[in-house]
This record gives sequence, C-alpha cells and structure tokens, in this order.
Amino acid sequence: MRDYNAFKDNALAALERVAGDAAIAADAEAALWCITRTLPSLLGNSDAVQRPGALPDGAAAASAATVFLVTPDRQYHIIAAPVNFQPEQYHERVPITLGHPGQVAATRRGAMLADTSHHQSFVKILQTFRAASAMQVPLLWKGDYLGVLICANAARGAYEEIDYRACETFARLAAALWMAHEGPKWLTTIDYDRLPVRSTGA
Repeated sequence: MRDYNAFKDNALAALERVAGDAAIAADAEAALWCITRTLPSLLGNSDAVQRPGALPDGAAAASAATVFLVTPDRQYHIIAAPVNFQPEQYHERVPITLGHPGQVAATRRGAMLADTSHHQSFVKILQTFRAASAMQVPLLWKGDYLGVLICANAARGAYEEIDYRACETFARLAAALWMAHEGPKWLTTIDYDRLPVRSTGA
C-alpha cells in the first residue's frame, strides 16, 4: 500500500534539492533536466504494475518525463530535457496542435490521464513505450504559455491526483527556472530547420 505521508516528505525534499541544483545549472535546458531526471522515479505508485491488467499485453514497467517547449513562431513544441525518450526524439518538433500537449497549449489547462485508453483523442508521441497513464501540466509565466511538463508511465493507474498536484508544483518551478536562465533567449539559438518533425502520432 502506498505511503502518502512518505510521498509528501519525498516530494518536498526533492523540490528543495532540485531548486538548488537547477539554480546553478549551466543553461536553461540543463535546469529543466534537473526536474525531468527527478520525476520518473518520484511520481507515480510503484505498486500499480502489480495490479491485474495494469500493464498492457507485452508491456514492461517504464516511466518517462520531458518538457515540450513552444517554439518562437508558436507553431511547434520541441522536446526538451527528455528522460527515457528515444535519442532521435531529442529536440524533435511536434505540431503545437497535436495530441494532449496541443490541448494543454490551447486551453492552458493541464491533463491528468489515469488511463489513456479512456481517452480516444490520446496520441502516442513518446516512442520508447506506449504511455498507459500520463500527466501534462502547462508552464505559465505572467500569463504567457511557455510549454508543458509531461510525465508518462507504462502502467494504467500509476498516477493519482496527489501525483498531479506535485507535478503542478514542479511545473511552476520549471517556469521560474526557465525564465531565470533566459530560456526564451536560448530558444533563439536553435536552427529549427535542422530539427526532425513528428507530424502525427504513432
């Protein structure tokens, strides 16, 4: 059985550590990586994979995290600070309207998908495994949409509302760190024409 009090203590300790590590990061994406490297092992109920039917047939336990950042032309997200993504997806461009990240961009409201099979509009963008549960929380700064923090898990029901609440907190930290490290300026240094594009889910 999941110990929620221990989870709260761990989340608070992680938040304190990540904030300190990210404050001295080399650049804006390195600061985001402090967050995305922490969340896959922090968030989610590790016992979820033991439930009958939690893992789709043939699936293995897995989790991932990343930040989709809106490009300066606001036509795409780029995959930044990815953890447990295929190497070729690093800085991949994804149309800003595609899938649930597109819905988050349009509404500036997060998405809590405890079981992605219940959402016919779910689009598989992550290529390492198919997410059976996912959380997507917008990064906002003074009303401006910066991108979306994404966590994914191969098991259905891995994420609960308490995980989503923690993810929201890390998204707020990510937005502040992004701005403190001059993230918008960093985005202007990228040659977008050289980046791969994922036009559809698969």
